[in-house]
Amino acid sequence: MRGRLLSGAVVVTALVAVGGSSAQAEYAPINHAGPALQVPRTLLRAALRCTPSVRTNPREPILLVPGTTLTPEENFSWNYERALNALGLPFCTIELPNKAMSDIQVAGEYVVYALRKMSSFEGHSKARKVQIIGYSQGGMVPRWALRFWPDTRKLVDDDVGLDASNHGTITAESSCLKEGCAPAIWQQRNTSAFIAALNSYQETFPGISYTEIYTQEDEIVVPNTNEEGSSSVHTGGGQIANIAVQEVCPGHKAEHLAMGSYDPVGYALALDAVTHAGPAEKARIALSVCAEAFQPGVDPETFATEDAKYDQEIAETFGNSPHVASEPPLKCYVTASCPRK
Repeated sequence: MRGRLLSGAVVVTALVAVGGSSAQAEYAPINHAGPALQVPRTLLRAALRCTPSVRTNPREPILLVPGTTLTPEENFSWNYERALNALGLPFCTIELPNKAMSDIQVAGEYVVYALRKMSSFEGHSKARKVQIIGYSQGGMVPRWALRFWPDTRKLVDDDVGLDASNHGTITAESSCLKEGCAPAIWQQRNTSAFIAALNSYQETFPGISYTEIYTQEDEIVVPNTNEEGSSSVHTGGGQIANIAVQEVCPGHKAEHLAMGSYDPVGYALALDAVTHAGPAEKARIALSVCAEAFQPGVDPETFATEDAKYDQEIAETFGNSPHVASEPPLKCYVTASCPRK
């Protein structure tokens, strides 16, 4: 079951379908103002859930963004949420539409809203920056927000991805071509118009620290065997660290689903990123983590039950989500020719 899902690979030049027609991509310039959010504010507000300390703790809050097929509760309640609560770190979660199986362009609006809201909660005399930790699609979709809503760039300190599908995956192509697939799966093909637009012109932005954590054992975000794989980012002015967990612990066995839920090495790198200036540094990670079975927050006594439930939820959502026959067309704002107000 763990080898059947989705997410990763390399950037390719693609023909872009906009409004049903195909044309060579002419993407919006990097600093074009982002469009007004189309998702009703009531839905955006309901999708963002925060610990009370987000309003009272002066430190930068953390935004947890779940992976494809998952709600924040299914992804993080039995691992990252427990760990962050134990450390007294303020955080929010954002729930993406239909368990992150719908159009990722719409999911991007939820992240835009979260970043704006979290940076300006009442009770703080000045705006704070936000730190992001996202898994799989959740590690990639914040980059869509940063690319097409330039105002969000000044709101983000760290962008941390765990096996993020930053350049799509070669595993999605065959499943979509057989009988169609969910919109977000179409968009996470390595050849998709969405992935080409996401990585257009530059992949990172000045003032943001990017930590892309991946496993060379990934069977879903493929390829991911080295720094040239799907999760890693390269161009632009951001501070970048692309780190395989095997660089910290040689021979470490962690597949895709473990990276988003219980892997201790991925967690150690993510925590290092959000507790230090700049991106994570593997030299700061204690090698004792290599002997750990679980990350902090995971209860060894309930792990088997919680992990089985996690696997089941992913499989059921992946198998039962409605299919569409083709990739959703790119929104007008993605293109250079789209009228700006």
